[in-house]
Amino acid sequence: MVATGTVLSPLMSCTPSGNSDEPATPLTNWAGNLTYSTGNVHYPTSTEQIQQIIRSAPGLRGLGSRHSFNKIADSKQTLVSLKGMKKIFSPDQSAGTITVEAGVRYGDICGYLHENGYGLHNLASLPHISIAGACATATHGSGVKNGALPIAVKAMELVKADGSVTTLSRDKDKALFDGAVVGLGALGVITKITLDLIPTYQMQQVVYRNMPMSALEANFGTIMSSGYSVSLFTDWRNKNINQVWIKSLTNAAQTVTGKEFFNATLAENHLHPVETLSAESCTDQLGIDGSWYERLPHFKMGFTPSRGEELQAEYFVPMEYGYEAVMAVEKMNEKISPHLFISEIRTIDQDDFWMSPCYKKPCVAIHFTFKPEWDAVQKLLPMIEEGLSPYHVRPHWGKLFTFSPQVLQSRIEKLADFKALLLEFDPESKFRNEFLNKNLF
Repeated sequence: MVATGTVLSPLMSCTPSGNSDEPATPLTNWAGNLTYSTGNVHYPTSTEQIQQIIRSAPGLRGLGSRHSFNKIADSKQTLVSLKGMKKIFSPDQSAGTITVEAGVRYGDICGYLHENGYGLHNLASLPHISIAGACATATHGSGVKNGALPIAVKAMELVKADGSVTTLSRDKDKALFDGAVVGLGALGVITKITLDLIPTYQMQQVVYRNMPMSALEANFGTIMSSGYSVSLFTDWRNKNINQVWIKSLTNAAQTVTGKEFFNATLAENHLHPVETLSAESCTDQLGIDGSWYERLPHFKMGFTPSRGEELQAEYFVPMEYGYEAVMAVEKMNEKISPHLFISEIRTIDQDDFWMSPCYKKPCVAIHFTFKPEWDAVQKLLPMIEEGLSPYHVRPHWGKLFTFSPQVLQSRIEKLADFKALLLEFDPESKFRNEFLNKNLF
């Protein structure tokens, strides 16, 4: 690079500091539990700059909103932050889609879509996450008929290891597309992503407090399908579901409005999932009508999401094992609860993405928001994983887990096909990192 000014100049324009003698301080992830392995971070603002970085770097990984709690996005050599790639293209009315650059977060486009008469099928609990990163890790919302966020992906553009740009679409490249959408950042750096749109819609949500966990035994499916999106929050104390959040389409036939719901009582005030915290950051409840993007997430875009300093883990089991899996965790309540802020139980419909935990099967996801006590949490995770092992459990790719590679690999039906795809897109393993090498290879 010193000898080649034509390469040096454009790269310097997208690095954090012009002083190459002083290494930059490494970034941390959103929760602060992880420090990335290098301070060599580029901040490109165009696809052309990304191409130049990839051609010159021996190894690198792309960074989205840095919401992963493990090292899936880490690199010991080069990181490419996509925060400067924020262009939002006008909706394509004839195709019913919108295309955005890879640094755009869900909260950046939802208001714009609604104002133009459009919506998305679902959102995660936080609107603060990047669209490309969320789809690459199979992030999800809830709802028995709602697939994870990547099912909205119609097409994606990425830069491969040789610096070439390729576009994959659901219509033209179905076989490759299903392997690439939940690509774990291993196929290249995503530059643009195109999403299916639906007409905008109105929603409302209500919260019920203190539902006996025993109600799940005979009614798990009924409870989880009682709204468009349903979440159960529990701290695993006293065999109790602390809160039931039911998000329904306005005027929908299944809207729950009664004062009681399976012996739970309708909340009369706005609540945070962790009841000791202010509900100011949470989306409106109490059956108040609002647009889809103001109800589907649990938290508002303008506030610090969730708790802040925390550790997260999440496990998926096939829907038919949902109640049994919940009860398996409940048996560990005395060990889990002291180190926990809250757990959330959600449902996700099946999809066709090779590396998705919901590949070809609807799932129940059991999420843990732990206190920032890693010494304790790293002992709890193997215990939870062992307790859920009879139910073909798999982890969220962006959360904490301790599965052995052999166990994890045995539960990924399309792993061999995905590895072949990696070899095709990245024959020199430029995008491989410690996380991928350990867990997939």
